[in-house]
Amino acid sequence: MLDELRQIYIFAKTVDHGSFRGAAQSLRLSPSVVSHHVGQLEKRLGVALLYRSTRKLSLTADGERLLAAAHTMIDAVETGVHDIAYQTQQISGILRLTVPAFLGQSDLTNQFARFTLKNPKVQLEIDYSDARRDVIADGYDVAIRAGDMQDSSLKARKLFEMRRCLVAAPAYLKTRPKPSLPKDLTDWDWLEFGPVWNTKRVFKNSGKTSTLAKQSFRISVNDAYALSHLARAGAGVAIIPEFIAAPYVSTGELKHLLQDWSVDSINVYAVWPQNAPKGGLIKLFINFLSEDSSLEHI
Repeated sequence: MLDELRQIYIFAKTVDHGSFRGAAQSLRLSPSVVSHHVGQLEKRLGVALLYRSTRKLSLTADGERLLAAAHTMIDAVETGVHDIAYQTQQISGILRLTVPAFLGQSDLTNQFARFTLKNPKVQLEIDYSDARRDVIADGYDVAIRAGDMQDSSLKARKLFEMRRCLVAAPAYLKTRPKPSLPKDLTDWDWLEFGPVWNTKRVFKNSGKTSTLAKQSFRISVNDAYALSHLARAGAGVAIIPEFIAAPYVSTGELKHLLQDWSVDSINVYAVWPQNAPKGGLIKLFINFLSEDSSLEHI
């Protein structure tokens, strides 16, 4: 069993580094030893895990399944070792974060505060901006990202789902016939949140799904609160986070549309550099956010 675990670990490192040579350098082994262990693992399992060429490696379907299990195993072990190592010392250091500005008034910010209260020697430098920062080029340790993941060079973990709603001002609604289906909104004046422009407009109702094709927008902004303001001013219809819309819905400044239909939530992720130490401050911070049940939905 120990030999098999070692082979699985070497296999995972080979895939992570993209080559036997890269894994060998990381593990301080020779490429031939790394190749031998992967070959022995394939022989033991009776399947091919990797396709090999002179320039690259690619995973088979069986390899993809084993890699997912291997990463779960490795993360569990490394987390356990890290927790034990840090039991007798206090965490310290500086974390540079970039976070979408519209999450500044969400419970995520409360969670940042709770993290520093638990770890008083940790300093957080937080850049709240709806402009998408480059994690590597701009020197951030962790980025919080909303919407579809695009940069495969970064590690990512889903933190929570951000609920959204479809709203417009009462004055604007008086100028339009009452919609009953998402397709009725096709020719409406759409207000768009630029950072999630590529996210599809997907509506659900009792198991039915309707995807509204992207239309040209009337106004596009990179600030969710400005989007809410434009909607309240009657400039058009918008999909905005529920926690931003709720106060204005309660005062009647905004109205929900298609209340029998729900708008798909947007996934919010933490992303960080591939080469970040697995037992370091970044991983501790990510684990802290992941374990907070209050962030399951915002």
